[in-house]
Amino acid sequence: MSYAAAVDHLYALGHELHPAEPSAPRRKFDLAHMRVLAQALAEPQRAFPSILIAGTNGKGSTAATLASILTAAGLRTALYTSPHLMRVNERIQIDGQPISDDDFARLYFRIDDTAQRLVREDALPHHPSFFEVLTALGFLYFAEQKIDIAVLEVGMGGRLDATNIVEPILSIITDISLDHQEYLGHTIAEIAREKAGILRAGGTLITLPQHPEANQAIGEAAATLDLRAINAALFIPPTTAPSASEGLVPNRYTLTLDNEPLEVDSPLTGHHQQRNLALAIAAAVELREKGYTIPNRAIEEGIRRTQWPGRLELLATTPRILLDVAHNPAGAWTLRAAIAHLPEDRPRTLIFSCLRDKSLTEMAQILFPLFDRSNYRPYDNIILCPVNNPRAATLEALTEAARALDVPAHAAPDIAAALDQARDLTPPNGLIIATGSVYLIGDIRSLALTKA
Repeated sequence: MSYAAAVDHLYALGHELHPAEPSAPRRKFDLAHMRVLAQALAEPQRAFPSILIAGTNGKGSTAATLASILTAAGLRTALYTSPHLMRVNERIQIDGQPISDDDFARLYFRIDDTAQRLVREDALPHHPSFFEVLTALGFLYFAEQKIDIAVLEVGMGGRLDATNIVEPILSIITDISLDHQEYLGHTIAEIAREKAGILRAGGTLITLPQHPEANQAIGEAAATLDLRAINAALFIPPTTAPSASEGLVPNRYTLTLDNEPLEVDSPLTGHHQQRNLALAIAAAVELREKGYTIPNRAIEEGIRRTQWPGRLELLATTPRILLDVAHNPAGAWTLRAAIAHLPEDRPRTLIFSCLRDKSLTEMAQILFPLFDRSNYRPYDNIILCPVNNPRAATLEALTEAARALDVPAHAAPDIAAALDQARDLTPPNGLIIATGSVYLIGDIRSLALTKA
């Protein structure tokens, strides 16, 4: 079967948060089902050591940075992330290279055949979900390719996430905020307890001080497991100055590691990335304690070579386009902080969209007033459009959010039209800023790079 057939079949499964059929019941998360599937596939996740990374924001950046460090150290390193920006293969990588189309198709249909057999035998109540299948596919590919170590980004939550069938040698928890409340809980403490489900008795936790409720919930979970807890705050630098050229805060600074200078030069911009870098560095140092050879030069090189597009990514188009996958209020605040470093007199156009199960009203309150041309930004514009996803917020809901704030906004029927309109409205020396959903950023990036 072809790659195209595999991808079509995969998407026909529907998403955990939005069933393929509108009348279908919402999928209940149950790790036992993932264990049944893995057992039928000969437990591929046991063929390699894994690092699990959970959190609300920053887990992908942390995972990408850590994987790049391990690759630079000479380890055959797998990286599993979600969601993807442009192609589903991006989720499954080894040493920075996505899985090939042929390998994807071959392994996909092997899993599908196994899943159908398990359903026929009543070993599973239904076919595994989109994310469960992709997770199993990643595990199979990594085992087959005989990797040295895997860096796994948890999809949602932690306790019941499909990735959590591994026995991690490190568990990393990034910053936690309110997101997916319908599934994880309505308070930061409840969400943190779900994230802490990736911890193991006698294992190792790496995290940073954050919201007091999250600190307490993580601490309580850790206290019952007799684990080693590592605070990565040692690797957070002093404040750095913004770049004079673009206004985005670069992450170039010097730390001390093993009584030697460690030169950090990350392509990931923004002060918030310093926390993610600290977690990745702390994980590399801890892996040294576990016998892995990871010299300082590998940490430096890995950080410098990290590739993680769509996170305060500036495209060299005319006008320039700033992409950021700020998909929740915490991410919107981070983007707002980055925007504050941009030149005040630079015309800007915001392209915004999000999913309907996100905090549209709150994200609009955080971002829209910064582009209010009726107030103090006469050359700015806001363009709203729906994303191509079953969970997309409608154009009516998006425009109502702007209307409720009395902020003028344009409406576009789709993402391509929004980008064309933004280019018409924004002068060559201006800046287009796209944010609100990973699905928006993926499509904008693809269109922008095609037309660049």
